[in-house]
Amino acid sequence: MKQKNTNHWILLVLLALAQFMVVLDISIVNVMLPTVQHAFHMSQTSLQWVITAYTLAFGGFLLLGGRAADLFGRRRVFLTGAGLFAAISLADGLSQSGGVLISLRALQGLCGAFMSPAALSIVLVTYKEGHERNIALSVWGAVASGGAAVGVLLGGIITQYLGWRWNFFINVPIGFIVVISGLKLLPTHESEERHNDLDLPGAVLVTSALMLLVYALTKAPTNGWLAKQSLIYFGLSAVLLVVFVLNELRAAHPLVPLSIFKSRNVVGANLLQLSVAAGLFSVFFFTTLYVQEILGYSPIRTGFSFLPIPISIAITAINAPKLIKRIGFKPILVVAPLFTGAGLFLLGHVPVTGGYFMHILPGFIVMGLGLGLTFVSTLVAATSGVQKHLSGLASGLINTSQQVGGSLGLAVLSGIASSSTLRFLENTHNISRDGVATATLHGFHEGYFTAVSFSIFASLVAAFIIKQNRIQPSAVKSVNN
Repeated sequence: MKQKNTNHWILLVLLALAQFMVVLDISIVNVMLPTVQHAFHMSQTSLQWVITAYTLAFGGFLLLGGRAADLFGRRRVFLTGAGLFAAISLADGLSQSGGVLISLRALQGLCGAFMSPAALSIVLVTYKEGHERNIALSVWGAVASGGAAVGVLLGGIITQYLGWRWNFFINVPIGFIVVISGLKLLPTHESEERHNDLDLPGAVLVTSALMLLVYALTKAPTNGWLAKQSLIYFGLSAVLLVVFVLNELRAAHPLVPLSIFKSRNVVGANLLQLSVAAGLFSVFFFTTLYVQEILGYSPIRTGFSFLPIPISIAITAINAPKLIKRIGFKPILVVAPLFTGAGLFLLGHVPVTGGYFMHILPGFIVMGLGLGLTFVSTLVAATSGVQKHLSGLASGLINTSQQVGGSLGLAVLSGIASSSTLRFLENTHNISRDGVATATLHGFHEGYFTAVSFSIFASLVAAFIIKQNRIQPSAVKSVNN
């Protein structure tokens, strides 16, 4: 029994490591972009596709990846995705042109979209619902929410000392360890369904709709939110989603059984995840630009400056299961996003001549404490009571909400920041270096303050949609022992 428990927790480390790879590859690449642009003589427009190709494929295929794990076996889908992710990472690092790199990044995102929800669904069926699973999800939540900040640090160190290609090569040994260990430790997870009929029309419809939506959100700040091109993309995405829902209502074996949305907690947790992610992505975007372009930080110093975020997240994420066991996840989800919002509010007051310890660090710490509690409690709320045969789908949904929320938030907030900066410059007519820095920071402030409203919305979602789970007196007693 002791050996079984030990293997369970080793397995959790393995699954978390795989998730770390996926999250890391979204943020670690940002720091190396100027080097890649110089190496391949890429335009600014082409360069952004190194990021966009990955996020498009990852966000678009998450639901399909999650459902595939339910239908064809979680172990099989997870190991296949992890192995291909590592292999394509090797190819990424060996790329000899920008076009090849962009194409490989799309394939890498596709593999991540199958690996990530399969890994989370394995967590859901391996650990018993309740305190044991909450502990596992606390580790998962800490990795998922803290990996982005760690990626900024690693990206700076690797790019400066080893070269940009090693940002991809680092996945190869990690992927090898995951696959070899997974073959030994992972129990056989066959399909929980009595069939393996994949709803191909539904898969094509929802994947196309999500990819169009993420693409539209990515391009809208540049093209204009009401530009003809933007409206066409948003319109097509909406039409495809409507047709997808109609298909699911009539399909014998739907890709997304709509009955899953009868759960208030599934709906509420996904809305909450979407809104929190929308604010979180802005932190890395605005703050990275602030410390590098205005304060003059080097890439490595920038990376180290973000370390308090994953540390704060880890502190609260590790302790979240005890708190959930005592009071349930609803009170936490009402309060924790407000901590995140408070951190964003503090960052919204950073000055042009700001100091790290006085103006940046307090916001990072407060925000990180809120994020750790929020992500763990959201995962618990989104997966509590979900039947085994829908665990992969539930995992895909919560990952999709995070990805779409991040893309939505970054698009909206960067657009608000840019518009605010331009208005400030037009009103002051000061185009000196200091004037531009002040105008840029004014735009960042507007972005931070708007992100605060996302955190408030998340708190309201928790208050009015999330259903409180019942706490057994024995559970409270056991915490005190």
